[in-house]
Amino acid sequence: MIKVIKIGGNIVDNPELLAAFVHDFAAMPGMKVLIHGGGVMASQMQKSMGMTPVMVEGRRVTDEATLKVVTMVYAGWCNKNIVALLQGAGCNAIGLCGADGNVIRAAKRPPVKVEICDEPGFQMVDYGYVGDVKADSVDAGFIYSLLERGIVPVFNAINHDGEGNLLNTNADTIASSVAIALAAYKYRSRRDICSACEDCIHCSDDGRLTHEVELIYCFEKDGVLYDKDDDSSVIAEIDRDKFAELKSGGIVADGMIPKLTNSFKAIDSGVSRVIIKHAKNLLNDKGTVLQ
Repeated sequence: MIKVIKIGGNIVDNPELLAAFVHDFAAMPGMKVLIHGGGVMASQMQKSMGMTPVMVEGRRVTDEATLKVVTMVYAGWCNKNIVALLQGAGCNAIGLCGADGNVIRAAKRPPVKVEICDEPGFQMVDYGYVGDVKADSVDAGFIYSLLERGIVPVFNAINHDGEGNLLNTNADTIASSVAIALAAYKYRSRRDICSACEDCIHCSDDGRLTHEVELIYCFEKDGVLYDKDDDSSVIAEIDRDKFAELKSGGIVADGMIPKLTNSFKAIDSGVSRVIIKHAKNLLNDKGTVLQ
């Protein structure tokens, strides 16, 4: 089993919550990948510089000035602070953006029609320097090479287009794309005897192995809530029909929309399970399960 875990900006920006999460993450056995956000800190940085953050349906509109800020925050302080904390907890980690090792490429998103909650019809939105990532744009082999050496990759939301340009991508999308790529990738085990590999779920005819992959989204709530002001109103399970109902009713909105959209895409593409939970519950089964 490989666990792909994403933590949100509200955890990254809270030293107490982040320290507790890092402790639990380091204690989690097996192969694992961490993807982090940092949107709260990025928005604070923008405001301190006299800039106004612009969000549409939970996604940040990224002009050139905003790209510089989010790169400094995501790929700089947030990423390296998390790596340092993990090293301190005895977890050997390496911080990466998508340009490092050419591990994640993205295509610049063209202007798109977006349905805005509480507003009729669609609007054309130009997200600027925002990248769309697909699973086949992720070098799963590179990630596996780190995992097999006992190194935990820690990714942020910055990637590149392969033509010298950095791009900003929703970290939930990166987590989903990485999970899908790892679930689909077949590799040759370093072990001489395949049956000795407890993580292996099957061998294909060409002798290559694949792993079961679980995607976990950790943030500051106990799961997806019926009432955002009532932390006890956790929705235990959500399927696609329930998602459509929650979205149309305005119960699911803003940043939760891309999180759930990417979750169902991951399930459709071979990821075994997706869980949305509070970061403090990383090591237990509490949260919302998507199926």
